[in-house]
Amino acid sequence: MSLDAKTLWLLVGVVLIMVEFFAPGVIIVFFGIGAIITALTTWMGLTDGIGEQAAVFGISSAILLFGLRRYVKKWFVGDSTNFNHSDDDFTGREARVITSLPGHGGDGQVEIKGANWKARSEVAIPAGSTVIIERREGLTFHVRPRR
Repeated sequence: MSLDAKTLWLLVGVVLIMVEFFAPGVIIVFFGIGAIITALTTWMGLTDGIGEQAAVFGISSAILLFGLRRYVKKWFVGDSTNFNHSDDDFTGREARVITSLPGHGGDGQVEIKGANWKARSEVAIPAGSTVIIERREGLTFHVRPRR
């Protein structure tokens, strides 16, 4: 079975868009859309040769990537400007220390809601202790000993 150029570009586009679901960064989808645009221009008879098709693919993918990525990324990844909320689900909750915290801002691990998280404390806290989460910075909890 032989595939013509427009079908091949369409298949490549669909595969690239599907690969985006397994790869971080919201980048590959734009190459998939570029391949679909190339399939459309080939179907309409605007790009007959491989050189013209490659040019349409490259130019359309680059324009889409650099022109739309910052907007589309917010839809898929979310807006990270509000990531550090003082009223999040964790602040004020108890957690169990998994890996001892050395103090002075050194890293250890705590368990909360069944998941292990990186944690820091100003005072040394041994493993097995219960701590209170004071705040979160990104994926790191700042904790203090429970009194």
